[in-house]
Amino acid sequence: MEPQLLHGVTDSVATVVIRHPAKRNAMTADMWRSLPPLLDRLAADPDVRALVLTGEGGTFCAGADISTLQGSPDEAQGLAVSAEEALAAFPKPTLAAVRGHCVGGGSQLAAACDLRFAEEGALFGVTPAKLGIVYPASSTRRLVSLVGPATAKYLLFSGELIDAERALRTGLVDEVLPEGELDKRVAEFARILVSRSQLTQAAAKEFANGRTDRDTHWAEQARGSGDTAEGVAAFLERRPPRFTWTTSG
Repeated sequence: MEPQLLHGVTDSVATVVIRHPAKRNAMTADMWRSLPPLLDRLAADPDVRALVLTGEGGTFCAGADISTLQGSPDEAQGLAVSAEEALAAFPKPTLAAVRGHCVGGGSQLAAACDLRFAEEGALFGVTPAKLGIVYPASSTRRLVSLVGPATAKYLLFSGELIDAERALRTGLVDEVLPEGELDKRVAEFARILVSRSQLTQAAAKEFANGRTDRDTHWAEQARGSGDTAEGVAAFLERRPPRFTWTTSG
């Protein structure tokens, strides 16, 4: 089957599926290239309020297709970083649903998501030391922000894999689910995300990612959005809120 990124939108949740079964969903150069424009289209879709990234079958992503490194390793790494940064910049909540191996470039993609849910038995690794590759500075900083410098060094220095429970303890993963329950929990949590204020989520995402020059912008958005009044009214009336602010408006 052709290596590709599949995608669809259901109930305001976009799902992007990494598909390359012959190589445990390793990312080819074409797959790296296709991710940023796909994310741009999904970000511009007003029906999309959250995004789930996962792998087809029992593996999330085994990394970059190593055959792509034989030509120009710098170019291959540049494609991976561009895809990672596009995912990190996606303006709506993103969640990685991880089964099986999440290694190398797969870990880059998972780390670029806002949240990571994993099934028991998942394995995580950051493996450039096995190939003599300098891990990108931006990717290293993102990893450190998630797990701290000690665990980041453990992963980067050794290239060893860690299980889902250790990933949970270190902050690399947010929830670990028993086998067979990942899809149900991800769908449930995605519905929660979709029901919440996009205004709150968008501002929180920028602030949590370290942006410090948009306080006034978000204060103005809050004053003009009507979301706060709607949220308070819905709470007092004991009904679900109907938030109307969107990232496009």
